[in-house]
Amino acid sequence: MNEFPISDLQFPIAHTSTFSNRHLMKYFSNFKVLVSCCLLFITFNYATCKYSTKDTSPIPSEIKTFRVNYLENKARYVNPTLTPQLTEKLKQKIIGQTRLRQTNNDDAHYDISGYLSDYTVTTSGISNQNASSNRLNVSFHLIFKNTLDPTKNFEADVSTNYDFNANQTLPQVEASRLPDIIKNLTDGIFNRIFSNW
Repeated sequence: MNEFPISDLQFPIAHTSTFSNRHLMKYFSNFKVLVSCCLLFITFNYATCKYSTKDTSPIPSEIKTFRVNYLENKARYVNPTLTPQLTEKLKQKIIGQTRLRQTNNDDAHYDISGYLSDYTVTTSGISNQNASSNRLNVSFHLIFKNTLDPTKNFEADVSTNYDFNANQTLPQVEASRLPDIIKNLTDGIFNRIFSNW
């Protein structure tokens, strides 16, 4: 019987160990990625920031209704679609972001009216002695009445402006910027009424 010394025997232990280590490392690497993804998902799912603009400033509990009168256009240049759209957008914003109920009655607790007072174009930039950019200035005069507390009545001006290339005509600018003009005026009017500035 031939006996071989144990040192002459070759066992594939080292190879198997290396093979197992590679699999283990790959497994743990995938596991780390999976755990990281789960933690991110949990973090973003439960730690979301919720923001609401409902009643931006506490409205007294006795105030229940509002009325937005037709907002007039008294500017020298009249854009025929601006004030009708502004009137509707303001109503929608108040309905959507407060608890107040719209009414058309004269006894509305908040009575909102006003008029477009300025709609003009001025030169805002000059290059080589020529106008390079113009500015559309839009101003609205707000008249606010609190029928339950006349000491809260006020009048204020809300303004916005837009710079545009001097090569553009006013109708071109209006076609592209009218939604922004209406949104900014609506936000400005809403903030003057419902925020404590």
